[in-house]
Amino acid sequence: MSDSTSSAPVTGTELIESDIEEYLRQHQDKELLRFVFCGSVDDGKSTLIGRLLHDTKGIYEDQLNAVKRASKTDDSEIDFSLFTDGLKAEREQGITIDVAYRYFSTAKRKFIVADTPGHVQYTRNMATGASTANVAVILIDARLGVLQQSRRHAYIASLLGIPHIAVAVNKMDLVDFAQERFEEIKEDFSAVASKLDLPDVTYLPISAKQGDNVVSASSKLSWFDGPTMLDYLEAVPVAHDRNLDDFRFPVQLAIRPDLNYRGFAGQIASGRVSPGDEVMVLPSRKRSRVRSVDTFEGELDRAEAPLGVTLRLEDEIDISRGDMIVHPDNLPHVGRRFDAMLVWMSERPLDAKRSYLVKHTTQYVRANVDDVAWQLDLETLERVEGKTLSLNDIGRVRVHTHRPLFFDGYEGNHGTGAFIVIDSVTNDTVAAGMIVEPSADAGTLVDSDQSSHVSRAERVERCGCRGGTVWLTGPAASGKTAVAYALERMLFDAGATATVVDANDGVSADLGRAGTEMPAEAAELARRLADCGVIAIFAFQSPGAKDRARVRDLAVATDAFIEVSIGADAANATAPAGGSGKPSETGGEGEAPGEPATELSLDGKDPESAAASVLTELRARKWLPR
Repeated sequence: MSDSTSSAPVTGTELIESDIEEYLRQHQDKELLRFVFCGSVDDGKSTLIGRLLHDTKGIYEDQLNAVKRASKTDDSEIDFSLFTDGLKAEREQGITIDVAYRYFSTAKRKFIVADTPGHVQYTRNMATGASTANVAVILIDARLGVLQQSRRHAYIASLLGIPHIAVAVNKMDLVDFAQERFEEIKEDFSAVASKLDLPDVTYLPISAKQGDNVVSASSKLSWFDGPTMLDYLEAVPVAHDRNLDDFRFPVQLAIRPDLNYRGFAGQIASGRVSPGDEVMVLPSRKRSRVRSVDTFEGELDRAEAPLGVTLRLEDEIDISRGDMIVHPDNLPHVGRRFDAMLVWMSERPLDAKRSYLVKHTTQYVRANVDDVAWQLDLETLERVEGKTLSLNDIGRVRVHTHRPLFFDGYEGNHGTGAFIVIDSVTNDTVAAGMIVEPSADAGTLVDSDQSSHVSRAERVERCGCRGGTVWLTGPAASGKTAVAYALERMLFDAGATATVVDANDGVSADLGRAGTEMPAEAAELARRLADCGVIAIFAFQSPGAKDRARVRDLAVATDAFIEVSIGADAANATAPAGGSGKPSETGGEGEAPGEPATELSLDGKDPESAAASVLTELRARKWLPR
């Protein structure tokens, strides 16, 4: 008979006491899992997190005592939600408002858990907490079933590309742990999951308050043969969720401490790299090979995402922050224009006329949102038409940047497919974006390097009046110039800023030549004057209806354009002081407006009377100062 005895496994506490360095090494080597709890209001998210922390011994004694005092209960009953709901407003209302992160570990893994709010108005907080998660745990109240907010959070989890979903049917104790109720909810949510891109969905019946099937299996759920919540979190496979195929290394810093060392530091966004690999630097497209992969601990034979390293190359290449090092046979998209999904996080709505800053990998570039293709109805999860995005809105947009970005689609590469939008004036983060694909017309874009930082709406707010275009059209010698200058005077007297653009004033002659196609500069001038808060009065014959339509549709907003048809002969009408005194143009017949806002005849009228009619129309449209 052997006198040897098997030794029991050493616990974490014992290892800390005997060999702290070994404990820290083991802890560092554990795989990290990030997960997020989401769902509707009062589904028990904070309580479940508190239960997990408590039952896995992740709560310090002083924290436990503080929660017991705040719970106003005895030792046998604890309000587990107070472990995460620490804000005064949260405890008073019994809700979660801000994202709370908690950390704990078991023998198998270490965890970072995010507790997100369930209210609709805090959708942006949920998206923030879920943005880095490997697993989303969607809680559903067993009494209430799948609610609208459950569907909404499932959609956001799908949008963010979270690869694993656990549907935790909570409060099973309130339905007597009925298997039939669990199966009903499972069937309802499966119908939702089938419409979304949710490839891996697991269903778990639990009672967070009582602790059933959270850390330990429960005899009350003997009919369920699946894992407990903790077993699931410890076993869900996440090692292969990372993109290790497409090497992307955004350069954060060039390191040159002395003449003998030149390295480029950053975090590997995706893929792997080893010494000897051939690489290409974007945007210069210069090629070289990796001499070494350096870290603080020394050189590595191979590094992979998301490790932070310093790469040294065999050749001297000009590389700086914002450049990207890639493998030459596997390149990202390089371009200025792409389609993306945006989650709008600012109380100030998206302004398509305004430029923003976009942070993508290690680049900050100025960008514009050209178009909102559609936005999501958060109640029905249907696509609806929209021209802007407001707080908590989600929509698909078209973005163009003023410098090229090196990007991939978010679905295949989170590291180079994600970006944030920043207000360049306040420095607030106003949106989170996920690139869908390059825009279909990305190759046709002609960008200027600069764009106004002040939107039209901001100018209107500052000046108290709106800009716009009054387009006076009609046959030659109809008196358009005389009416234009009379209207300018009246608008000035009314407190508005106005100016006349006349084809005969010598400066604007090329913008309104009769009988020819109107140059694009006319539409651009109309747009710029309107954006500056100026009411621009164009006295053009403009015989082509399509030319006038171009100004209306492309240059200014539809509600900032008014077309006035002047049809009577007014050859004897003269412009007041400041006008040319000549008939406005000479030329052939033109195309009459289809539905002009105002039709004027100067037959028997003076220009001031005609201008007064236009002024009345502008007042009705609220163009004049308040």
